[in-house]
Amino acid sequence: MPNYSYVVKNIKGKVKSGILEAEDKSSLAEVFRKDGYVLISADLDEKISIKNKLDNLFSFFGRVSVVEKLMFTRNLRIMIASGISLPRSLKILKGQAKSKKFKNVLSEMEKEIMQGSDFSKALSKHPDVFSELFQNMVKAGEEGGTLEEVLDVLTNQMERSYHLRSKIKGAMMYPAVIIVAMILIGIVMLIIVVPKLAETFDTLNIELPLTTKVVIAIGSSLANFWYLIPVVVLFIIILLRAIWKTKKGKLLKDFLFLKIPIISSLVKKTNSAYTIRTLSSLIVSGVPIVSALKTVSGTLSNVYYKQAILGVADEVKKGTKLSEALQKYNRIYPNLVIQMISVGEETGETSDILQKLAEFFEEEVERISENLSSLVEPVLMLVVGAAVGFFAISIIQPMYSMIGSM
Repeated sequence: MPNYSYVVKNIKGKVKSGILEAEDKSSLAEVFRKDGYVLISADLDEKISIKNKLDNLFSFFGRVSVVEKLMFTRNLRIMIASGISLPRSLKILKGQAKSKKFKNVLSEMEKEIMQGSDFSKALSKHPDVFSELFQNMVKAGEEGGTLEEVLDVLTNQMERSYHLRSKIKGAMMYPAVIIVAMILIGIVMLIIVVPKLAETFDTLNIELPLTTKVVIAIGSSLANFWYLIPVVVLFIIILLRAIWKTKKGKLLKDFLFLKIPIISSLVKKTNSAYTIRTLSSLIVSGVPIVSALKTVSGTLSNVYYKQAILGVADEVKKGTKLSEALQKYNRIYPNLVIQMISVGEETGETSDILQKLAEFFEEEVERISENLSSLVEPVLMLVVGAAVGFFAISIIQPMYSMIGSM
């Protein structure tokens, strides 16, 4: 928000001037009107405005970690429960924040709340830090007078999501390390060993098989242009990232993740867990079911799950039961989810059943994550074996041909 250099006057004729941050001149006038002052003049303070723009530009490159937001939410709940006012709580938490960007965000929020803004409205001005889920839950808590309880639910939600993501990242680390190591060893062999063997074969003047010629051609190219390898790798990474960001590229990537064996099971159960946990948290916080479903769709990374939940939201808006609307998407949501939600609708305990379902699927994701190494290892061994076998045959075959011709 811009800063204004202002001059105000009250009924008694007292004149006051200074600098204050506001959305526009009307908002500034409204702030002083509440205090019994009339705005005489207001001009943009260019120095401070330029400084703010520069601060915003540099803070853009920073990021607020999930752990920092989690600690903020937990501590804020404790402070509100202790009776500390929201502006003072934000001021205290601002001093505890490690990220410069987060400090700036909390400082701006403190000012906005001091000027009469709602907490949820202050949050909505920082969507890159506070998700739509966070904003909607806080808004529901403010409207229902249950902000403390909502922050408790949010803390639990963030803890479970963080724990789940950590498990998945940890599980993917082993296959990633093996694949990278395999590629690096292969490149080193091609650059160092193959050119020397090629020289040997040239001196012997023997006819080489096609596979050997391919290996030697690749090895010679890499040996001559090894310095281009980092550039090519970087180019491929940037190209893939650019493709994944396009609509068709993301559709293809998400489709493949839903079809690849082992990975598909993890993707389905992870997205089911996120859907159920988030929906449960929103319903408990008092968010209407249609709004809750639309918010859930924004938290899911897989485009097919996003589209499914948006479709479910449209059906529920027309009066269809949640379980019936989900039935159309039983290819990506397990039947257990649909059946348990149906039971919850019949008994009136949907939120409780969703919480238990979320815990079940989170445990399933953890179990798959823990067993992922043992599931992927045989596949990796086959790939490594095939690569080594191809390389060995390509090199040894000419030697056997040479011995046979002697």
